[in-house]
Amino acid sequence: MVLLIANIVLLIASRPRLPAANSLAQARSARGWRRAFTRASRRVTLLLVVFVGLPFAYLAYCLATLPPNGGLVIEPTPSALLVEADNGQVFATRGTFKGDKLAPEDVPETLRRAVVAIEDRHFYQHRGIYPPALLRAALRNMIAGNAREGGSTITQQLARMLYLSPERTIKRKVQEAMLAFWLERYLSKDEILARYLNTAYFGANVYGVDAAAKRYFGKTAKTLSLAETAMLAGLVRSPSALTPIRNFDGAQARADRVLDAMVETGAITRAQADEARRQPATLRVPPESPPGTNYFVDMVNTDARRLAGTNAADLTVRSTIDLDLQSAAENVIAHMLKAEGRAKRVSQAALIAMAPDGAILAMVGGRDYNDSQFNRAIQAHRQPGSLFKVFVYLTAFQKGFNPEMTMVDRPVAIGDWEPENYSGRFRGEVTLRTAFAHSINSVAVQLGEAVGIKSVIDTAHRLGVQSELPAVPSLALGAGEVTLLDMTRAFATIASNAESVEPYAVRSIQNRGQALFARQKPQLQPASNPAARAAIRDVLGAVVREGTGKAARLNTPSAGKTGTSQEYRNAWFVGFTGDIVVGVWVGNDDNKPMRNVTGGDLPARIWHDFVTQAAARATVARAQPTTNGTGGAPATASAPAAAPPPAASEPNVIRGPAFVLDTGTLEVQGRIVRLYGVEGTRGRPAREFQRYLGRREVVCEPIGDGTEHRCRVDDQDLSRVVLFNGGGRATANAPAEFKASEQPARAARIGEGSEGAENYSRYGERRYYYPPGRHRTWNGCQPGWTVQDGLCKPYRGY
Repeated sequence: MVLLIANIVLLIASRPRLPAANSLAQARSARGWRRAFTRASRRVTLLLVVFVGLPFAYLAYCLATLPPNGGLVIEPTPSALLVEADNGQVFATRGTFKGDKLAPEDVPETLRRAVVAIEDRHFYQHRGIYPPALLRAALRNMIAGNAREGGSTITQQLARMLYLSPERTIKRKVQEAMLAFWLERYLSKDEILARYLNTAYFGANVYGVDAAAKRYFGKTAKTLSLAETAMLAGLVRSPSALTPIRNFDGAQARADRVLDAMVETGAITRAQADEARRQPATLRVPPESPPGTNYFVDMVNTDARRLAGTNAADLTVRSTIDLDLQSAAENVIAHMLKAEGRAKRVSQAALIAMAPDGAILAMVGGRDYNDSQFNRAIQAHRQPGSLFKVFVYLTAFQKGFNPEMTMVDRPVAIGDWEPENYSGRFRGEVTLRTAFAHSINSVAVQLGEAVGIKSVIDTAHRLGVQSELPAVPSLALGAGEVTLLDMTRAFATIASNAESVEPYAVRSIQNRGQALFARQKPQLQPASNPAARAAIRDVLGAVVREGTGKAARLNTPSAGKTGTSQEYRNAWFVGFTGDIVVGVWVGNDDNKPMRNVTGGDLPARIWHDFVTQAAARATVARAQPTTNGTGGAPATASAPAAAPPPAASEPNVIRGPAFVLDTGTLEVQGRIVRLYGVEGTRGRPAREFQRYLGRREVVCEPIGDGTEHRCRVDDQDLSRVVLFNGGGRATANAPAEFKASEQPARAARIGEGSEGAENYSRYGERRYYYPPGRHRTWNGCQPGWTVQDGLCKPYRGY
């Protein structure tokens, strides 16, 4: 441009002059030319300023406005939390994973080559920017009409991550290039690459490649396989969209592209790429956290931060949750609300399942966590209605009353307040057992006045109620407000015959194998008045046998109490068996009345159906050795019990709980086990398979050369279970019986398309298949049916 302007000036200056007629004309002409030359000089100067000075000024502006401490400000984040169920299965995460920072010499060569191949093939040749890539990106963006491609080198990306914001502007691009030149001047290529890998975002709240390796594959970056390396290298370009826990197929497709790029650049051979595809990466954690567990995980997150203190490292928390019970609780509530919620004007429900020692086994804080994160199980304060009578009667029994004593069910007036019975009539003389079983209000009010409301409040607080309670006569009928956790805790105290029970959700906390917290075995202090406790358990049993809670009656001994607040705004049922304590609440967030829903209706039936499904698991838990030896409560050791060793006559048999990698591959006792004759899939079938297995012991025997195993759980062959349910496909070497087991699922087209996820879900709403025999549920029963004692039976109320 400068040369063009100079040529124009010379052309003007060398223009030939015409001969003048006289000196006056020559003078005028000379003055005209001087004026013209002056104007031309000014224009040239202006053009030089515009085309040369302004770019330099803009560069100076970009340099002056560089953020002194980096434009991308990452707020201090809590350490990552990896949450394990009671059996050691990782099922949820919270916080930001950071991992270890890799030194340049610690970056594996395979990882180095993979990232360079897919992100910046000329990384070791350029000096910070690569002009052909910038021009190519600019051309494509012009054609597309928007900014789709940046053309940034690894050095430019590092500059942006360390010092700049992610905004897409010319100013940021110029600053990015300037910083890239500076980084290349003071850092070696290996140092730039190491810092890039330590800073990059890999999705799922994971920063740094070492943290990503631990988050997705349960190993350090130094021990990654080629397939795992390719997947991580492919995440950098679009980590949120390709995170494997949500889009495993997309991440796998991107990993294949990385392998092709490595072959094209000579980083690996075609044979190595093919071998990596034959042994693809598998996630060490479930692809998605069960959504219903988020209420529980929120509570664990809070408790773990409090117990571990100000620890900046990533934490692994062993919780108390039983994922099978959690799944059962979610399903029961979902079915009940779907079937009867609209008709009965009920929109919300909550449930807490607790061991008698206080361990929280399952928690449902609401209908849908995505719609509302408010935990109705522990945060909502609601009037309990007649459920609160348990404290009135226990106080009376502590003061010498007993269930056989009688009182008169009659009209009662305390000042202007005249409580009424639900039935609207009075029975006359009744025993305290009958009055409690049928929730007679007048007798409860009389008892409250006899023992003193303040004494009732003291009893409630001793049993675990944290709320402030009003010292008014109507408190005897539940005029105060309590939480479902408080009431479930109180019933656990009664069930365990203890003075007090402390609910807990965290068993242990570790950081890289170092124990930061380990909960000691709860030492429950026996109740100071065992006779009163026996009396309250007596009348609670009568509620279920003959009173308002008959809908909760089981084939085994159980006890509980119903509660309904004014105008049917809240309905409760809290009860227990010998193994479990469960509290249920239903109602509406806006406190609108339900349609004649009492505690003996939906809450009692939810309680019944959930405890029925939990009964089989409780039986298994009783048969297993425990470490506490009290009250039948589950062991509270900080580490999972070791699996029983294989028998001496079966040296190659693998036993223990199984972690599902896909429906054809399990991890048992740290060993990878491939199911005989099954080509597995991931996604929803794998999650349902994991739910089916739970924490039951899987026994696997090697077949042939030992590369495949015949695995069984209880009396079921797992290969046949998978094939019969459409969770996988029979391999070419599968026996005829396996291929025959697969036919019903093929006929129904279960498992076809998108690795089975889409059609599996669609058929999941219509029909399910089960292997012959005990018919233990894998992924639910057909609509209108539920699981009772391990069998599909008609669902109550449908």
